[in-house]
Amino acid sequence: MKTSRKFIMAAAVLLGSWSLAAHADKIELPALGASQQAPVSAAQSSREHLAQDAKCTRCHDENESKPVLAFFQTPMGVTGDPRTPTCQSCHGASLAHLRGPVNGKIAPPDVVFNKGGMYPESSASQRASACLACHSGTQRTHWEGSPHQVNGLACSDCHKVHSAVDPVRTKGMQQTVCYTCHKDRRADFMKLSHHPVPEGKMMCSDCHNPHGSVGPFLMKKATINETCWSCHADKRGPFLWEHEPVVENCTNCHNPHGSNIAPLLKARPPFLCEECHDGPHQSANMFGPGVAGPSTATGFSAIPGSPADGGVGEGCLNCHIMVHGSNNPAGAYLHR
Repeated sequence: MKTSRKFIMAAAVLLGSWSLAAHADKIELPALGASQQAPVSAAQSSREHLAQDAKCTRCHDENESKPVLAFFQTPMGVTGDPRTPTCQSCHGASLAHLRGPVNGKIAPPDVVFNKGGMYPESSASQRASACLACHSGTQRTHWEGSPHQVNGLACSDCHKVHSAVDPVRTKGMQQTVCYTCHKDRRADFMKLSHHPVPEGKMMCSDCHNPHGSVGPFLMKKATINETCWSCHADKRGPFLWEHEPVVENCTNCHNPHGSNIAPLLKARPPFLCEECHDGPHQSANMFGPGVAGPSTATGFSAIPGSPADGGVGEGCLNCHIMVHGSNNPAGAYLHR
């Protein structure tokens, strides 16, 4: 009984398979939806990109004064990646340019990026729009209205897309691009005390976002202090006793780009301290016995302008060493 039942089931499967094979040409399968489409292979994507680029690279090759084939050595030149742009993605369809000479002249591409070439450069908005078509959001969220955008700059003014190495994205080379406009910063970084930008250990973009920011001076953080604290976390606090100008803004005392007074100070103590603390100094037995001056119940008060007053000022940091803030219960005056 069991054997005959197994035989019947096997025969049904065989008959079903034969029927499906016999009528396969009449069966209509539903089309795959957009989300069900088979992914494009890397090889197919590469062939399609190279076919598009071949329209341009047949003329624009390494024999030019400004070769473009180095583009394929950059992260944007991976032809097997379907996100990789083609020449037309940035320069436009440029059909008139592709036609070749007409009356001895070749029409320019739809979007021209290089300055000083055989064609006039396209407007900053055209050039920026070509880049922002892909590179939008994230660090470029605040590009519109940023100082660089308002002053007529576009991406190609700083970036070299066809170069295997983009200087503005390379540590040790980026500052040379920024110095093109910010020449005063080159002078600051040549001073005795400076952040290690010339040494290639830092870049301008470690503190600034050149594409726009909600903070002042294109700071990467919302405030100058938050940007400084990214590295100088020991100055963040909170402290039991705070120093008001430090809490307000680090640049009240420091020039972050460079100074001839270490550590990046805007002026030498006591003159820096006296910009705020301009009254007479009081201290008990500051100079020891034998120093002339009016004696009070609380200690010694130097007369402004006297040698004693100048002597106290020369050593502000000898006693008030915790200028960024103190957690000492007795440190209201930022003592050790």
